[in-house]
Amino acid sequence: MEEQQVIAEKTQGSTAGAVTRTVHTDTTSKWFLISSVSYFFIVGIVAILLAAKFVWPELLGTVSVLTYGRLRPLHVNGMLFGWLLACDMGLAFYYVPRLCGVRLWSEKLGCATAGLWNIIILSAVVELLAGHNQGLEYAELPSWLDLLVVVAWVMFGLNIFMTIANRKYTQMYVSLWYTMGTILWTAFVYLTGNLAVLFATGVNQANLNWMYVHNAVGLIFTPVGLAIAYYFIPKASNAPLHSHRLSMIGFWSLAFVYVWTGAHHMLHGPISQWLQTIAIAFSVMLLIPVWTVVYNFFATMKGQWHMVRENVPLKFLMSGVVFYLLTCFQGPMHSLRTVNAIVSKTDWIPGHAHMAVLGAFSFFAIAGTYYVLPRIFNVELYSNALANWSYWFLMIGGLGFFVTLWLGGFWQGWQWNNPSIPFIDTVVALKPVWIVRFFSGILMFAGITTFLYNFMATALSAKGRSAA
Repeated sequence: MEEQQVIAEKTQGSTAGAVTRTVHTDTTSKWFLISSVSYFFIVGIVAILLAAKFVWPELLGTVSVLTYGRLRPLHVNGMLFGWLLACDMGLAFYYVPRLCGVRLWSEKLGCATAGLWNIIILSAVVELLAGHNQGLEYAELPSWLDLLVVVAWVMFGLNIFMTIANRKYTQMYVSLWYTMGTILWTAFVYLTGNLAVLFATGVNQANLNWMYVHNAVGLIFTPVGLAIAYYFIPKASNAPLHSHRLSMIGFWSLAFVYVWTGAHHMLHGPISQWLQTIAIAFSVMLLIPVWTVVYNFFATMKGQWHMVRENVPLKFLMSGVVFYLLTCFQGPMHSLRTVNAIVSKTDWIPGHAHMAVLGAFSFFAIAGTYYVLPRIFNVELYSNALANWSYWFLMIGGLGFFVTLWLGGFWQGWQWNNPSIPFIDTVVALKPVWIVRFFSGILMFAGITTFLYNFMATALSAKGRSAA
């Protein structure tokens, strides 16, 4: 168990004097993780309501703040920024100082960042439920909140970069590269997708918006998710990373390829054929960083697979790797014109997107949280059994959700391409799919609830022990 404060101890019988050991308070990490896990639960309730509305369309339809148009942006932004990005930031505040051999540059700045981030998320809840948004996918937040996000991100980036600048270790582990890349790429992607897009119109605005939507996943959540996986897979398995060289090939190929893929969401639309072709070509090239990363993770686990049975963080991590592989094979394939003509704008797309954000990157985040939880609070995990239950609830519910939407979306696309089928009939035909989606969502929410309870019980047991 890692201690929780910096101590200087005298070496008995030694003339060397005081020996300082760098240990970490992790205050910032605690605040980010506590708030993010709480938002995960709250926004999970919103997700259940949305899934229910597909089955019972009139549910709460007369309550303006609970209509689909208000809840859907809240669900998307809450899961992306309230849960996932906040959790990733909390984990970065944990692993970056340890990879550098120093304390976090400024815990005060980190806590201020956590406070500002919570102000942003709570303000977003009020604004989105009131119907105030910019009407752009993933960029619904009003401009004044976008500016606060920029300020918070600068604070986060400054703290991380200064910690790395003051490092004791000369070797730069790949998680540091991915974390630094996330900070720089997020700045570019977020400013483009939330502020620059407001000055464009028509097709140009749509193109910028889809660049942002796709790169929000590819250049924000992907690199920080892989940073987490690269740190915690070797840690949890107690095995060295298979290849640092492969990890750097994956990093630089991701940096080069991903930014050009967003236009594949506009195939068969009013954009140039050459731009569509470029987007398709770079989408297929994504197989290079993906296969590099996945092979590196699987090779790292060679001889260690038996640990997955009892090790909950490893369960989440390696399942996340499989979901990442499936997601990033599926994406290049449905960017092809013939496949896109069937699946574009159908339920296939939310199935694909949820497997990326929930199945891959949320699994990485949950794994990291389970790993650091007993270490930052210096107690045993409250319940390993509950941790296993949270895994199986999320896994079974997630598979039901993903697979049902893929099959239903493909079926939906075939019907749309048949001019003899009225559109309303294609809606009615999807009801069985949406029923399975709803009950799969119930299982996933059960996983989120057990995760939250396990987290809070562990944190409160540490507080109780401190008081005693």
